[in-house]
This record gives sequence, C-alpha cells and structure tokens, in this order.
Amino acid sequence: MAFNFKAFNFKKTYRVLLLLAVLSPLASFLPASPVKSRAAETITVIKVVDGDTITIDYKGTRENVRLIGIDTPESIAGKKARRDSKRSHKDMNEILRSGKTAAEFTKKLAVPGDNISIEFDAEKRDRYGRLLGYVFLADGRMLNEEIISNGYASVLTIPPNVKYQERFLEAYRRARRNGLGLWKE
Repeated sequence: MAFNFKAFNFKKTYRVLLLLAVLSPLASFLPASPVKSRAAETITVIKVVDGDTITIDYKGTRENVRLIGIDTPESIAGKKARRDSKRSHKDMNEILRSGKTAAEFTKKLAVPGDNISIEFDAEKRDRYGRLLGYVFLADGRMLNEEIISNGYASVLTIPPNVKYQERFLEAYRRARRNGLGLWKE
C-alpha cells in the first residue's frame, strides 16, 4: 500500500508544525504552579519551632515537621550552630541572630491555628522521627519555597526527597542575587 501524496494536506500540516514550534518555547515562561498537590493532606499549625521546623496537629497527633529542601541558621546554641559558625567563618552570635530572624519570618507565615496542607516526598520521616514535608499555606504558596525566596534559608537537598529541588535552587539564586533576607549586605 503506497502513501497517497495527493490526499495528504502538506499546507495544513506545515501550519500545525509551525504553530507548535512557535508556542512550545513559550511554555517555559509559565510560572510554576503554586497550587498544592492532590496528595497534600490538611493539617493545623500548633507552633513554629525554628526557621525550618513547625509543630502541627496531624491526624489528631502533635507532630514536628522538618521542611524538606531548606536549611535555616540555628536559633539555639548547640553542636550544629557551632559547626555552622566554623564553616561560615561567622561569629556564633551572628548565626543565632540569623536563626532567630528566620524563625520570626516563618512565624509570620505559619500562624498557630492556621489550616494548611502537607505533601510528602519519598521519605515521610527523618532519623529523628520528624515528619518531612512540603507545607502549603492556605493561599497555595509553599512555605518551604517562601522562606528560601525571601532569603531566610539555603537549599538543603537530601535524596531521595528531591521533588522541588530545581524550584528551590532558582528561588535561592534570586534571593542571593537580590540581597534579600539574610543575604543583605
């Protein structure tokens, strides 16, 4: 069976392909969806522990949630704060001040009593038993990303929890470039 060139509409096919070629690159300019995932579960904020940890009511149980993909400075002196101070060549008091600033920013977004949502990645808990999650505010914004975008956290990627890694890296670069939050000079 031979191909029927007379019946094939080259002009129409060319137009469709041209339209696709023009429109396809435009899709990359669309913003990432702030809408929460279908897999997200509703939770209630109890309190903010620090810049990257909140306490929630999860299925009737009080649970700590470590926000996946971000790392804020420590707000309490301890082993990690000393290590951060040594690595960054910053005074311990400066690290602790930055940690408190990050925690205050998180408190403005995650207010006790707020109903928000949590989405899990590959691992649901860390080695300390805390839930690991992407937290979505009532307006659809992701808390993890908001903290990075406003310059109060660095990106901390621990595989296999990497779902929003690229999104976080871009937000981090923008915050550093624009001198936001902790990146003010």
